[in-house]
Amino acid sequence: MDQAPGSPQGPQDAQSLPTCYRHPDRDTGIRCTRCERPICPECMVSASVGFQCPECVRNGSGTGHAASASTPRTLAGGTVTADPRLLTKILIGLNVAVFMLQLSIGDDFTARFELVGSAYFPGLGSMEGVAEGQWYRLLTSMFLHADGNPMHIIFNMLSLWWIGGPLEAALGRARYLALYLVSGLAGSALTYLIAAPNQPSLGASGAIFGLFGATAVLMRRLNYDMRPILALLVINLIFTFGASNIAWQAHIGGLVAGVVIGYAMVHAPRERRSLVQYGVCGVVLVAVVVMTLIRTGQLI
Repeated sequence: MDQAPGSPQGPQDAQSLPTCYRHPDRDTGIRCTRCERPICPECMVSASVGFQCPECVRNGSGTGHAASASTPRTLAGGTVTADPRLLTKILIGLNVAVFMLQLSIGDDFTARFELVGSAYFPGLGSMEGVAEGQWYRLLTSMFLHADGNPMHIIFNMLSLWWIGGPLEAALGRARYLALYLVSGLAGSALTYLIAAPNQPSLGASGAIFGLFGATAVLMRRLNYDMRPILALLVINLIFTFGASNIAWQAHIGGLVAGVVIGYAMVHAPRERRSLVQYGVCGVVLVAVVVMTLIRTGQLI
């Protein structure tokens, strides 16, 4: 229960975590190593020892160098930006725009870009699918949603906003985009490999499950309470396997890729951080290609 202003502080309040000085609504156990003010993951800038707040970084490194000599960095080594949620907003806008195209153009548009292994489409008058060389479907299906069920896109976009925004702030834009796209492709590839070839699949769920996995790794890295994210994951997995017409392969593929890439993002050694981070993304992409080649060989 919220405490009224000016009311006495109870024993439980005295033991609660401090709040970020830039975001008072966020509890945190991390402090700036220079000014010792509490900072949340969005405000943390990786330093040689611990983390610093953006103001201390802008004011200089404390070693006599000019402030411009030290570029603010996120926990994963990305550049700190003025709008740490910009890419998440763009991804949401792109998904919504494609959904509007689906509604306005109709089923022919969806049929041309959804994920399908190999099937005959009467409306298109030909065999269509990844097995026919349409590898682009592995990517385009990530931005489509069931036009007959608005809750599909609503739930996915809310999840993207709640999970993606803080993760983008912690990783930086380039690393966040790599995580999102590679996780989504891993989910598509596993669906193509396991699902029936004529079973269509679409949605951003594979990429979003990748964000869930990476968020769990990040919270573990920061010694945060893991129970909320684990509970959310369990609930989503129950829906994944309990509801019909859900491509569980995309969810599992995205989740596994997100955990692997997320671990590389937050645990890579500083001296070769970018090499490890993008190298792991490359390894996952190789796995995507291998799964796609194997399934294509089975279907042609």
